[in-house]
Amino acid sequence: MATWPRSLAARRLPDNMALPKPPLALVQNGLAQHGQYAGLIDRLDWSGLQTAQPKSALWRRLHHKRWQYIGIGSDDVFVGVAIVNVGWCQTAFAYVFDRRRRRLLADWSADGLPGLNGGVSDEPVVGATSWFKSFGSSLSIHHEADALHVRVDAGGIQLQAALSLKDAPDFLLAVGPIEQGVSHATQKSPGLMVSGQLVVAGQKHTLDGAIGCLDSSNGLLARDTAWRWACAHGPGVGFNLQDGYFGNNENVLWLDGQLMVLGRAHFEFDAAQPLKPWRVYTDDGLLDLSFNPEGARQEDRNLLIAASHYVQPVGTFNGWVKAHAMAQAKPVTGLLGVTEDHHSRW
Repeated sequence: MATWPRSLAARRLPDNMALPKPPLALVQNGLAQHGQYAGLIDRLDWSGLQTAQPKSALWRRLHHKRWQYIGIGSDDVFVGVAIVNVGWCQTAFAYVFDRRRRRLLADWSADGLPGLNGGVSDEPVVGATSWFKSFGSSLSIHHEADALHVRVDAGGIQLQAALSLKDAPDFLLAVGPIEQGVSHATQKSPGLMVSGQLVVAGQKHTLDGAIGCLDSSNGLLARDTAWRWACAHGPGVGFNLQDGYFGNNENVLWLDGQLMVLGRAHFEFDAAQPLKPWRVYTDDGLLDLSFNPEGARQEDRNLLIAASHYVQPVGTFNGWVKAHAMAQAKPVTGLLGVTEDHHSRW
């Protein structure tokens, strides 16, 4: 029987130790290459994974989940776009939040069949070609010429944007165990400079100078999966935090272009009133922030064989972060980002 590596929580890197570069392949000699890495991997491919207890092809298909999420924020708007393959279903959404009037301008979602209505690329960044089409609506995320290009024509949203990869700080690659010897991987971006335009509700918005980010995730997940998530980026500072199914694996801080590992994330909020202030902090004393929601996209669905509760508030973070325990705290003021409370039975 294979011996599975310990969780990353048990082998956190010491302060200031640089993360290693990603492995050449996600699976080597049948084992997932668990760890936290700085840089890009070519593919998120689980085909050679050996599990502690053999899994059937049907089990793998039903438990294999893949998604790509793009967030783009400016002084005027926040845009969220996602394409998701849950194995037996393909889904997508796009929304636009007006920050000045604090309301959703558009909120679109649709379901379809994998391969027929859409697909999520195993290439998380370079070579990415994810897409969705249904009843005259279309979304795509693809890599071309040192940029991730996002296009949306759906639900009254016309979006054309490019997230530049040129001179970007290191991406995070996190690979870790979930349960029953199976694994998950995610590629998270730092803040990326955006160019492009958005037309919604009869108004045109320039996205030149906005900041975007990518979440490209791929793994074999449990039928019931839950998480809390926070992500925000601005000039010189950004972070990604998660508390839930993936443990500490994707908790990182980007500070002055450097990628740093954070400890366990804690989320204090009222799940029944998610537009009240949140507190987000890490147990290593390197990040302590308050979050003030401006509004939210939320969705509750029950399809009998599947269900989900999802709320993603948009707002600003205030507080401080540190490069290491002995460093002086760096103030964080009005940093635009999102939090999320999510539970899926899929």
